[in-house]
Amino acid sequence: MKGGVGKSTLTVQLAWHYATYSDWLKRVLVVDIDPQFNASQYLLGVAKYKQILDSGLSTVYNLFSPPPQTPETVANAKDVVHNVVNVKGGGKIDLMPSQIELAMVLRSPQQKEEILAKAIGELQDGYDIIFIDCPPTESLFTVSAYLASDYALVPVKPEFLSTIGLPLMRSSLNRFSMEHQGHSVELAGVVFNETTDRGEEEKRSKIEVMGLAMGFGWYVFRNEIRHSRSYSKSAREGKPIFWTPHARRQQKETCYSLADELAKRVRL
Repeated sequence: MKGGVGKSTLTVQLAWHYATYSDWLKRVLVVDIDPQFNASQYLLGVAKYKQILDSGLSTVYNLFSPPPQTPETVANAKDVVHNVVNVKGGGKIDLMPSQIELAMVLRSPQQKEEILAKAIGELQDGYDIIFIDCPPTESLFTVSAYLASDYALVPVKPEFLSTIGLPLMRSSLNRFSMEHQGHSVELAGVVFNETTDRGEEEKRSKIEVMGLAMGFGWYVFRNEIRHSRSYSKSAREGKPIFWTPHARRQQKETCYSLADELAKRVRL
């Protein structure tokens, strides 16, 4: 429920880790349902992403707003999947990319909540883990992601506004549980992102977030993602942090540790 906290960056780094270094979570799918399409460009790079759009290939937009002409033009789940990379040892990352036109779907959101869950259901046997990168505000896409997910992972940047976003997130999950009693989403936990360990504001925000999380019964991950300019560099180069030149060893090891903690947390 807050932008700029590193949702897309965290999604992409975890996807790379599991596809490359995991012994059991090798086949990874990333689903981008944010109209800002940051995860899509992060994984594909600007040129390859533009090529998909220029070629008229399907994106998540085509799932939610299919062409009306004939049934044959309606995109199915497999049409929306594009391979990003195949990793030695059997790993791979596939992507269901987004595009800015996805925001237009919100003009007529009725009866579209189940579309993503249906698509994921058709694809899930081909993957060991699936990440859905969400927009920061509650909408049709939030409900769609909940319906298609087993867990929610919440990155938090330790600053004042984080204490506003967490209660909104709790309300969102509670409202979903009441309205969709046949499907439950468990909160995997809260991850501190973009931390610096400097300044009284960050320290105070961490204390406040941990207090809120404790009151909600939410898990807070022991491993934090520290601020590093290497993440911007890795995004520009379309590489994970562990393949980015000059990225510090400690930064890489933190990502490994967080990925392992997450896998244990959700019993993978």
